[in-house]
Amino acid sequence: MAHRILITNDDGIHAPGIALLEKIACQLSDDVWVVAPEFEQSGTSHSLSLTQPLRLREVAEKRYALQGTPTDCVIVACKQIMKDTPPTLILSGINRGANLAEDMTYSGTIAGAMEGTLRGIRSIAMSQVFTTGAPVKWQTAEQHAPRVIQRLLEAEFQPGVFININFPDVEPDAVQGVAATRVGQRDKFDILVHDRIDARNFPYYWVSFKHTVTNPAAETDLHAIKGGMISVTPLHCDLTHHDTHAHLREVLARS
Repeated sequence: MAHRILITNDDGIHAPGIALLEKIACQLSDDVWVVAPEFEQSGTSHSLSLTQPLRLREVAEKRYALQGTPTDCVIVACKQIMKDTPPTLILSGINRGANLAEDMTYSGTIAGAMEGTLRGIRSIAMSQVFTTGAPVKWQTAEQHAPRVIQRLLEAEFQPGVFININFPDVEPDAVQGVAATRVGQRDKFDILVHDRIDARNFPYYWVSFKHTVTNPAAETDLHAIKGGMISVTPLHCDLTHHDTHAHLREVLARS
């Protein structure tokens, strides 16, 4: 089946990663649409714009910029722009930087795929890992993404499941393979708040992440990326911890 593809991201309509993803998508289909944030929306997670209007700008044919979050973009695309013939595949990214481990709960890239999944549309999020201060190896995602996506499209997606792909920070020929992974956990994960004073002597703040990874557990996304492999992690919209749910049923049933 030829897919009708919707592309979104959280880095914004002008990001190099979305231009690359559009190029990749055009290898998979001749029906590719882009609806992405007008401005960068990194860290917005699965947020909606409920207190302000969503203004839409047509950049080119089948290419739109929305003043909203990635979730807003998917909703407006499906309910307005493409409402007569909705997409059959949503690709979110390619994010500049990793979406691994604890990143999942903050990522707008992940949220774009999650929203598609909630709408019953097969969805895949993609990120290119890089080292701060070094060039982003976009060519790694460019070379390997089409094959990985094609293989995923041959697999069955259970309801509520979407896929998170991370490409390692290595040259394309140095990729050590593709691994099915689970969400890892960093040794240390912290959010720093940096205080500053502006030119008018008013305080303001910058927020940043501090990550530490030494020996990640086997079969995790962190382990795969550290080993130079492409990490493919199935995620689920059901956030229930089922073991605890079963335990709580017993606890709460006691007289």
